[in-house]
Amino acid sequence: MEQYQPERLSAAQIAAMRRSMANGRGALSRRSLLRATGLGALTAGGAGLLSACGIPPAKREAGSAESDDRSDSEKRLTFSNWTEYMDISDDGKTRPTLAEFTRRTGIAVKYTEDINDNVEFFGKIQPQLAAGQDTGRDLINVTDWLAARMIRLGWVQKLDPSLLPHAYANLAPQFRSPDWDPGRAYSYPWTGIPAVIAYNIKATGGRQVTSVSQLLDDPRLSGRVSLLTEMRDTVGLTLLDMGKDPGKVTDADYDAALARLQKAVDRKQIRRFTGNDYTSDLDKGDIAACVAWAGDLIQLQVDNPDIRYAVPEAGYMTATDNLLVPAQARHKANATRLIDYYYELPVAAQLAAYINYVTPVAGVGPELAKIDPELASNPLILPDEAMAAKSHSFRSLSSEEETAYEEKFAGLIGA
Repeated sequence: MEQYQPERLSAAQIAAMRRSMANGRGALSRRSLLRATGLGALTAGGAGLLSACGIPPAKREAGSAESDDRSDSEKRLTFSNWTEYMDISDDGKTRPTLAEFTRRTGIAVKYTEDINDNVEFFGKIQPQLAAGQDTGRDLINVTDWLAARMIRLGWVQKLDPSLLPHAYANLAPQFRSPDWDPGRAYSYPWTGIPAVIAYNIKATGGRQVTSVSQLLDDPRLSGRVSLLTEMRDTVGLTLLDMGKDPGKVTDADYDAALARLQKAVDRKQIRRFTGNDYTSDLDKGDIAACVAWAGDLIQLQVDNPDIRYAVPEAGYMTATDNLLVPAQARHKANATRLIDYYYELPVAAQLAAYINYVTPVAGVGPELAKIDPELASNPLILPDEAMAAKSHSFRSLSSEEETAYEEKFAGLIGA
């Protein structure tokens, strides 16, 4: 068996992880947006966690993650998810879509909200994964960088496409083939999480802010701009504004983007780099414009009509949460059927109406409109073709690249 050699986290990677968990994505509520991207935490740091536990992470050969599936004889599955990431009845006693799945299929779902952030959750399950044991979970939902990590380590089971007719047919084009799982052989997205531009129209004096160039260069915004401490979002948007593709970023591209950001820092154009704590400043107008997560904006706009957003013409960044069947899971077929169920249009609409995230299910608009026409017309939940075409993701990084990129970014933001 090929052994993966443990690698230690760099100081910059540890700092990035702490930033994210303290006031970045990791600090946001489920209804507010996502959680820690982990930044460098596990791209090199899964190995760091494993090493700290004294368990060398074994990289398994392709196919060795498959288990003895008991789905035919055991009509059940266990699903680990984030809190407030599933529809619930008004009385809080049932989860309607899960109840309907059980009624229809006879498969009982033990649903647990035991994911608070990616790093913590991976720490729970990695000893079993490293030892080739069942984690006790048949379906998990993790952010794209961790999904990529687990697939590379051979800790995820390949999905049976014959059990995914709705998922295959209805998966939106923008989510079909990430570089870490081409063709979605191992994963299907639960939601998408966009990073766009936000501004307070009162604070800008009625001026629209629609590009990263304005954030970095417009003297009228000097000292009233914030960017995110999440490297992939801030650098990714800057790359797009420079005509570069974050999905194909080179070292030279990355350095050029940092140099541009550094100029804005030196001129004091940028007030600060933030986690989700930009929301209060934007709401009050202390920050005129910023890079923001779409889920925050949906909530901010409910109470403050001055909050606006813009999708840059150059494009925007999108992360995803993804459903995976862990290695050695005992009920793979049952879990796969549940994945497919959430790609049925009425079910996808019911979920999107409750959690208010970008749905990865194409064609769900008419069903969502039956529930809430306003949500169905919101491109932050249901991107139209033009917006979807502008979505970009940061490419997967090697552990060496991750360390180098985070160290440079930490120097930029003063972390």
